[in-house]
Amino acid sequence: MQIVCLDLEGVLVPEIWIEFSRRTGIAELARTTRDEPDYDKLMRGRIEILERHRLGLHDIRQVIAQMHPMEGAREFIDWLRDSWQVVILSDTYYEFAQPLMRQLGHPTLFCHELVADGSGRVHDYRLRMPDQKRAAVRAFRDLGFHTIAAGDSYNDTAMLAEAHAGIFFRPPQNVIEEFPQYPVTRDYDGLRREITAASRGA
Repeated sequence: MQIVCLDLEGVLVPEIWIEFSRRTGIAELARTTRDEPDYDKLMRGRIEILERHRLGLHDIRQVIAQMHPMEGAREFIDWLRDSWQVVILSDTYYEFAQPLMRQLGHPTLFCHELVADGSGRVHDYRLRMPDQKRAAVRAFRDLGFHTIAAGDSYNDTAMLAEAHAGIFFRPPQNVIEEFPQYPVTRDYDGLRREITAASRGA
């Protein structure tokens, strides 16, 4: 029994915060887990920036409504689901992800929740659980699954380490240099090859 665990942003869909930064012209919001390994620090900073600019969920959702999966992502997910169980492990939020999940054919998604008031003002976030990507992969292993994980950022390295096989997909150079033990893929064909090879090694 095998299961493939994928990150979402940067692997299947564009980075939501980067797109929101581009649309609003707020450069500070372009920072992601590729730049900042401390997730709490990153999110507290984002919430403060939203508050300062009087932006809320409605504004972010307007941008997300115009976004689409990366070219080839839907076909890649469909290919995966023909042969493996697939779970998306993401540090995004259910409040953001639904339109993009619909375009990907509704794969299973584990992520977090935002805490917002009635006006859509974001004042906190709620983790599904601490270190959820690593914990999920460990649980799948305990259930007897041979696990393969793929991601692109600092916040994916824990699940890559916990999996039987970890793979990078289009990571930045600083992440490659810090974690040279993982193979690097640059397109979906390369990711297909690495997943297939890791599956044969089960």
